[in-house]
Amino acid sequence: MPNSIESRLRRARQTRAKIAELKVVRLAIHRSNSHIYAQLIDGSGSKVLASASTLEPELRKELPNGGTVTAAAVVGKRVAEKARGLGIETVAFDRSGFKYHGRVKALADAARENGLKF
Repeated sequence: MPNSIESRLRRARQTRAKIAELKVVRLAIHRSNSHIYAQLIDGSGSKVLASASTLEPELRKELPNGGTVTAAAVVGKRVAEKARGLGIETVAFDRSGFKYHGRVKALADAARENGLKF
């Protein structure tokens, strides 16, 4: 019986395979207990166009803890602003097998509110 990490990675592989067929820019996220990360990856999957995380010095000053819903919303807003700066409006959301709940949902909602469509 697979454990939770193997199950998450299996879900992530399935999602990434479907996104790869579409050849669209992918908003990939990763979360740990302490931080959350977001990357915009081009359609070929070989180049990171922009990224944002709670490890960035500007955000570390603002946020006392990077593992909160508030921090995820700030990262979502920041990655959406960077995407707009690159002229990217539509992306595919790759939640990396994580449940669409809590910090993942907060990041996605903030990105949508700031102009990204997915």
